[in-house]
Amino acid sequence: MRREEYISDEMVVKRVNEAVRIELEKKRALDVPIVRYDRETQIIYQENSDGSKVEVGRRMRRGRYSERVAKKA
Repeated sequence: MRREEYISDEMVVKRVNEAVRIELEKKRALDVPIVRYDRETQIIYQENSDGSKVEVGRRMRRGRYSERVAKKA
């Protein structure tokens, strides 16, 4: 494959976002719950097709792996 045949990074991001959007629509149509992570509150939710949210869990660790290992050493 030549360099001219590659797609740009922007096009890859657009395709990924569209694939995620389609998958979420499909799960809603099939009445399958969706699991979401809220970055601000760091809580994992299960979102049902009727819009209700159920808390599943919380983030267990904070910081990067290298930062946690450096603190132990």
